[in-house]
Amino acid sequence: MELRQYFNTFRKWLWLIVLATLVATAASFLATRQQAPIYAAKTSLMVGQTLENPNPTGNDVWLGQQLAQTYAEIAKRDLVRGTTMEALGLSWLPEYTVQLVPNTQLLEIRVVDTNPVRAQAVAAELANQLILQSPSASDRTRQDRREFVTRQLQELETNIDETKARIDDLQQQLAGMFSARQIADTQTQINALEQKLNSYQGNYASLLSFLEGGVNTINVVEPATLPTTPIGPNKGMTILLAAAIGFLLAAGAAFLLDYLDDTLKTPDDIKDALDVTTLGAIARIEGDNPDERLVTALYPKSPAAEAFRVLRTNIQFSSLDNPPRRLMVTSSSPSEGKSTTLANLAVVIAQQGQRVVVLDTDLRRPTLHRIFQVPNNAGLTNALLQEHPSHGGFLQQTKIDNLQILTTGPLPPNPAELLSSAKFAALIESLQDQVDVLMFDSPPVMAVTDAAILARQMDGVVLVIDAGATRRDWAINAKESLDKVGAHILGVALNRLRPQAGGYYYYYYNRDYTYGDENNNDGRRSRKRSSHSKRRWLPRTSSGN
Repeated sequence: MELRQYFNTFRKWLWLIVLATLVATAASFLATRQQAPIYAAKTSLMVGQTLENPNPTGNDVWLGQQLAQTYAEIAKRDLVRGTTMEALGLSWLPEYTVQLVPNTQLLEIRVVDTNPVRAQAVAAELANQLILQSPSASDRTRQDRREFVTRQLQELETNIDETKARIDDLQQQLAGMFSARQIADTQTQINALEQKLNSYQGNYASLLSFLEGGVNTINVVEPATLPTTPIGPNKGMTILLAAAIGFLLAAGAAFLLDYLDDTLKTPDDIKDALDVTTLGAIARIEGDNPDERLVTALYPKSPAAEAFRVLRTNIQFSSLDNPPRRLMVTSSSPSEGKSTTLANLAVVIAQQGQRVVVLDTDLRRPTLHRIFQVPNNAGLTNALLQEHPSHGGFLQQTKIDNLQILTTGPLPPNPAELLSSAKFAALIESLQDQVDVLMFDSPPVMAVTDAAILARQMDGVVLVIDAGATRRDWAINAKESLDKVGAHILGVALNRLRPQAGGYYYYYYNRDYTYGDENNNDGRRSRKRSSHSKRRWLPRTSSGN
């Protein structure tokens, strides 16, 4: 797919993309308005007391990190959750996370809630319940032990000081002694006191370690504070994201629908699929009744009428040295606008001054008599029933100069046999001698064999394609059917072309024009068609034909 095709697809489905984006944006805006602000409260805990130890070991740090990771998992368990809810009188807990700060002994508890006070209380209580699960919990027995250890430490401090003083005193006395016996006794006393001092100091260090705690302790280093600024929701980003998702989904759906759509929409599609020329591109013709679609007579200055004149000119140029005198207009399937195309093409050819006879050879679903507003009591089938087929008395004059019509007449049970008969060939020959162009409206190619039978007797065939409705396979099969009987396909008339597919041609001929009266009283073109305005047949003019 070329870049231009991507652009055309985007332009074609722009309404869907814009609508989906707006709906997603509006829905997201309304949804975010209902969302309450979210607050986050957090508290930090320290596992171990390595920061208070002037000489911590690597083992202390590693063990503290392992314990912190264990406590992080304990904080997520039902034991801590249940005791926290019970302590706060809650039946549920807001969302919270407990994680270890990388490469540290710090635990961070973060609580997210729409109520900032509740978030703070839950964070604080979770920390408290986690401490209660550790050996640093403050029960009565442990408190008594701490008081006893404190008293023992005080006594040891006194004993250590007294022992040191006694040792210093004996050492001073030792310096002034001359008796060997006295010196030996004093030295013995000093050694005994030093042993006692070492014992005091060892006991003191052991008790001090118990009092200050060890590796498996938890302390709050950052208490939970009341959050004042919400952390979410980010309404702007949510709305923008919703708009982007709506845009992408709609764009994806548009390109998917276009990819799955195998109908022919543009002259390029026709060239790729059928390898034939697009002779003309005609916009959709409005009108509830068949006679309202004869725009070349009703509105000869309209863009649609100009499109049929372009179609007429291209048909003439397609066989410049031998212009077709027998021209058939058909389509691959019903309801593609072949009869309307033929009728308008016949009018512009007649307006050029050529004598034209239109034959309605669709002996199954005739339409031309309704378009030209003529009776269909007698026509082609009546002429073929004569012993010597003649059009005399069956040709009807239309309201267009130089244009006559031979309607179907009563519908026969065997249309294919009639169209392939010698009488039909003789009738065509007799008509051909009296007019410049014979134009045949045939049934669709893929519906019955009538079109293939007629195509063998034609100088040229125009295949009508309904833009955006005719399937690629239908058109290919129709062309192959015509090729098998040796039909001379002049090209394709692309009917009911949409503005986005028409390119330069469409916009050049369709600007500033709408159906209605050709001019208002003040000389300006009418801006809309009135359903109550009286239609009028306009005479042929020489200019522009």
